[in-house]
Amino acid sequence: MVNFAYVIAGSEATGGAGIQADLRTFQQLGAYGVGTLTCIVSFDPKANWSHRFVPVEAQVVADQIEAATSAYDLDTVKIGMLGTPATIDVVADGLRQQQWRHIVVDPVLICKGQEPGAALDTDTALRRQILPLATVTTPNLFEARTLSGMDEISTVDDLIEAARRIAELGPRYVVVKGGVEFPGDDAVDVLFDGDDAEVLRAPKVGDARVAGAGCTLAAAITAELANGSDVPEAVRRAKEFTTAGIVARVGGNAPFDAVWQGGQ
Repeated sequence: MVNFAYVIAGSEATGGAGIQADLRTFQQLGAYGVGTLTCIVSFDPKANWSHRFVPVEAQVVADQIEAATSAYDLDTVKIGMLGTPATIDVVADGLRQQQWRHIVVDPVLICKGQEPGAALDTDTALRRQILPLATVTTPNLFEARTLSGMDEISTVDDLIEAARRIAELGPRYVVVKGGVEFPGDDAVDVLFDGDDAEVLRAPKVGDARVAGAGCTLAAAITAELANGSDVPEAVRRAKEFTTAGIVARVGGNAPFDAVWQGGQ
């Protein structure tokens, strides 16, 4: 039996993050990946690797969702970078067209290639239309501060409080990721189920961000859910998978390394 994992997300042209990382993760974890493209992000090596952001036309996004959900019986989906309020509108409408067993939301709030005003509009639309539909959401520290309204998240208690506040926006489970910016020697994540919090720890692997870590974690949760795991077990396995990918990171000519999803 084939388990399907669906992703609606952007392309990142170096392949380190975005839908490329998502589909590699699905493949490694034994799920058949299906993808809908929302935008294209191309780093500019002539301008200090700054972001160039191009949205896919909203109707084209809607057409892709229609095709994917008609071709297969999809019930587990990851939502990655959406990019614009118009895209969020069509994705939210597409999600509401059917019942989903699991919706995993990686709440990408801003791309450096977006104007601040457009990013704020996208943030508002995401929290109103997409987050309430989520089984699981996986904000990083920046996203957690924005969504929770907290000025600082620097302790485990802060991570738990941020998760509690974000849960009030509608998701059934919240995974707040400490990442490399969180103080201490461990990469600390908190899983909150609406009542209780579980603290997940793994030793940090270096002190620099690795492209695709957040995408990989959310995609691994999605694949594990598609394969039948419950949410806590999916999150634990996804953290192990992502940590292994960070250890096995790949480098090239860009000033950042990328997660290797084959690291486990």
